[in-house]
Amino acid sequence: MGSSARKKKDKKKDFQKLKLKVGKARPKPTNITDTSFKAKSITLSQQSLTTAAPSANTQFTHHLSLLTSRSDNQRRESLTYLTSSIAPQQKHLPQPVALLLPKLLPLTLDGSNSVRAQLVKLLQNLPPEDIRDHMEKISLYIRAGITHLATDIRNTALEILEWALDIDGNELVSCPGGWVKTLKTIMTVLAWNEDSTIGGWTSSRAIVGRSPSKSLPRTLGLLAALLRAGLVARPSSDNLEAQLPRFPLWDFEYHIPLCQSNTFGYLNLFGPAKDQDSQGYENIEDRRRIFRDVFEGRVAKGVLAARREGGEVGRAAATVTKALDEGLNDKELRDK
Repeated sequence: MGSSARKKKDKKKDFQKLKLKVGKARPKPTNITDTSFKAKSITLSQQSLTTAAPSANTQFTHHLSLLTSRSDNQRRESLTYLTSSIAPQQKHLPQPVALLLPKLLPLTLDGSNSVRAQLVKLLQNLPPEDIRDHMEKISLYIRAGITHLATDIRNTALEILEWALDIDGNELVSCPGGWVKTLKTIMTVLAWNEDSTIGGWTSSRAIVGRSPSKSLPRTLGLLAALLRAGLVARPSSDNLEAQLPRFPLWDFEYHIPLCQSNTFGYLNLFGPAKDQDSQGYENIEDRRRIFRDVFEGRVAKGVLAARREGGEVGRAAATVTKALDEGLNDKELRDK
């Protein structure tokens, strides 16, 4: 048989239909893979399961960097993780507050309601003793949020203002710009404006919003809290009986530097010249003097107009009047 006939026969086999016979197994194909073996274990070379997971501090720093993400969900999830990492009343934080606040405070003006709500929860978990030294930075974003055009952002800024007053209202009104600028911002929000050129009084609700019935009482309540922090003298706990064991070192705490950072910062020895609004008024007498010269007339007229409305707004205005009576109706101050 020649080679050509053999090739034709081989080709013909490929197209022939296989005849199956009863009782005989089907022939196996030539390219079959034997799978009849059984193995108890499979070993893979060059595989290691000893890779160390990222530490808690590394994950905290990673989520802190994600606060500037463009995704609202990512920013909210990162804030949620940071909040869960910081337990209430925790003293030792994974990162110092001085590094946290520059990342957190810009979110006061975030456009997402869920992000701002989670921000407030995170701020409330921070240790108060670490917040007091950063009131100046906090007050900047509070004022920016209070005068924002969006009502939701203004409400969030009011929540942060309430949180700052609860931590240390005296420190808030004593920091540079914390007294005069904050009062002017609230005056602008309430639209208690007095035109000095015309000598008239203008009061509008354009900044408070279309539905001021909800935000106006809250703003008046926070104004009353701010006035108490700045005008009402805190009672002294020292008395003669408590000082007797320390004789002859009586009242020595008034002659030593204060236990705070930048103790002589109010002197502004090396900084640029500050105007009246940007100065820090640590003395209650200075805050009373500034209030009488700049704000007393506007607040009195605004409170009178608010009390005439009655209802919740009138009750909130009554708290402002009470705060003014406690702070300004001082016999020693009247004698001066």
